[in-house]
Amino acid sequence: MKRRLFIVLVVLMISTFGAKSQDPHFSQFYASPLYTNPALAGTVVCPRASVIYRNQWPSINYAFRTFAASYDQYFDILAGGIGIMVMSDAESKFFTTNMAALMYSLRLKLTDDIFLNLAVQGSFTNRSLDWTALTFGDQIDPRYGFLNTVSNAVKPSDLSSTYFDVAAGFVFYGEEWYAGFSAHNITQPNTGLSSLNNIPIRFTGHAGMNFNISRDKRRTNAFFGAPVISPNVIYDYQNGMHKLNIGLYLDWSPFIVGTWFRHPLTAYEGVSAEPDAVVVLFGAQWEQFKIGYSYDITISSLANASGGAHEISASYLFPCPEKRKKVKSIRCPSF
Repeated sequence: MKRRLFIVLVVLMISTFGAKSQDPHFSQFYASPLYTNPALAGTVVCPRASVIYRNQWPSINYAFRTFAASYDQYFDILAGGIGIMVMSDAESKFFTTNMAALMYSLRLKLTDDIFLNLAVQGSFTNRSLDWTALTFGDQIDPRYGFLNTVSNAVKPSDLSSTYFDVAAGFVFYGEEWYAGFSAHNITQPNTGLSSLNNIPIRFTGHAGMNFNISRDKRRTNAFFGAPVISPNVIYDYQNGMHKLNIGLYLDWSPFIVGTWFRHPLTAYEGVSAEPDAVVVLFGAQWEQFKIGYSYDITISSLANASGGAHEISASYLFPCPEKRKKVKSIRCPSF
């Protein structure tokens, strides 16, 4: 109990007093594609709606809960994709961050089989502190504990911060491979409430391939589709912190299973970096609808206290106009 309370207090102090913030993250990277890279907007060509929810460290009350929803599609007249995304991130029960983003991804045909998407994103974010959720020393009695009384603590004049931010990215893709790079928080806006807190730029590199391991590579009439193995790698860097994710998917339609290994590569205060988590994932797809669930098995020193992380996602691919079906779409994982 003391350890959990200590972790919550650390989260609160970091959020309040201007330590460099870190962006939230998802383990189902491609279930929230526009968050991973704005250049993925419109890459499936047909209109796509996606939602994802993450409950991180559920054993700690009010730790981290993140929700994101997005919509994107390709437009012939724009020669690219448009995407919109909203996200809400609750850091304990005191702090909430809400964001809305709009992005455009230009599609370029480099050769008959290779394409390049270039994207730019603009977003507005509001970060706020709920003063009513705080408990102060003058509300705690040495004998009876917390008393539901009004505190005499002085309420700050500003408990909310709203700022504009910019992101950009690109992705190359061919018939069975893809590789991209994105940069978020390019303007490094000030997110602090009581002091200066410029959020650092977050860089993300990602790549993967698809290998059809079936003898009959089409198998369109069978209940199970042709099995496809997809190895992937995602690298993140933000504020001196390096993080490597190595993953593998087996897509045997209508089912998908996968696993990721997450390892921070940066030592902290002289302590060597230790592996963070192993992620296991299960998904299913019926025609245009997909749903997935993943669980982060924490293998670091927080394993006994955190409770890992649960994540659930869903997406729907709307019917595509006949003309757009001729536009080549990316074949990256669904989760």
